[in-house]
Amino acid sequence: MQHTRTLAGIALAAAAVVTLAGCSATSSASTSTGSGDTDWKTATSAESAGGMDALVKAAKAEGQLNVIALPPTWANYGKIIAGFEKKYDIKINSANPNGSSADEVAAVKSQQGQSTAPDVLDLGNAVMQQNLGLLTDYKVANWSDIPDTLKDKDGAWTRDYTGLMSIGYDSSKITDAPKDLNDLLGSEYKGKVSIAGDPTQANQAASAVYLAALENGGSADDITPGVEFFGKLKQAGNFQNVLPSQATVASGETPVVIQWSYNNLAWGPAAGASGNKNWKTVVPEGQALGSYYSQAINKDAPHPAAARLWQEYIASPDAQNLYLQAGAFPSTLAAMEQSGKVDKDALEAAGGMPKDYVELTDAQVTEAAKVLAAKWSATMGS
Repeated sequence: MQHTRTLAGIALAAAAVVTLAGCSATSSASTSTGSGDTDWKTATSAESAGGMDALVKAAKAEGQLNVIALPPTWANYGKIIAGFEKKYDIKINSANPNGSSADEVAAVKSQQGQSTAPDVLDLGNAVMQQNLGLLTDYKVANWSDIPDTLKDKDGAWTRDYTGLMSIGYDSSKITDAPKDLNDLLGSEYKGKVSIAGDPTQANQAASAVYLAALENGGSADDITPGVEFFGKLKQAGNFQNVLPSQATVASGETPVVIQWSYNNLAWGPAAGASGNKNWKTVVPEGQALGSYYSQAINKDAPHPAAARLWQEYIASPDAQNLYLQAGAFPSTLAAMEQSGKVDKDALEAAGGMPKDYVELTDAQVTEAAKVLAAKWSATMGS
């Protein structure tokens, strides 16, 4: 799935992003079978286990769903979580909202057999490919709406949404707007540039390195120039090794952040009172870098029916349009356009789905992870 694209003229904007506080994780008893004799832990579709009505009944009997690493401002998850809770009257326990994909996997492993373990996962591709044994097969009712290139053939995972790697900056503190990553090597950016975590652990941070590689003579097959770019950024004194957040932006600690377009948009005027009116988003010209995040079910989910109902919900047009309203492009976009179910205003505000862009294949992600493991720490220092 490797493409290239020139981004001149693409306007990125987002509809209002609703920010809701995530629920804290709590321990509760769950029912593995949920309803009747159906074992929802092994159900590979709702149809195979009694249908949607049976799934909803079983999920409501469980009464809870454990999610992890879903910040409320990330791709509209605050509103998506609230919508699920309202529709099904099922409490969502949201743990470690600012965690990484690696944190999600660590929680699955460390909490195995406990009622607090994550039921569902939202993973970057590199971490997911290394942990496929933790997942279970499940196909949602609108399975055919998801392109074959965006799903595992047996249902172990489905790609769900993507953005474009972008530069967010506080225009009240940065007077010369950056056009690409190489502009960030300038003296105006001393101590001001951050990325969202450790690239060896978090897909969003790794993707910043991928984009830097594309801008500096590398490719999806060779991300070493991206690591070298960040080495130069550190040597210039411009790299700020701080996990950025809306709070660090507000304090002035991280006035420039390289992250997904839907996250930068969610920190700006689109967020209303909770946003920074001076926060602007730039998608660099030239090759754009995208990466779909994948949805999956923990094979040992403490709430297996609710986990499967969540998959049904987030694959539905209601939730897929909520992603789109935040500037994230959902995996069922083409099907929604064909059926007339897409939010046309949100699609127009997001600039339309990019027709050509770079996304690393599974094999390229695996090789990139090896490069990062070998070179990132040595280049950036511990």
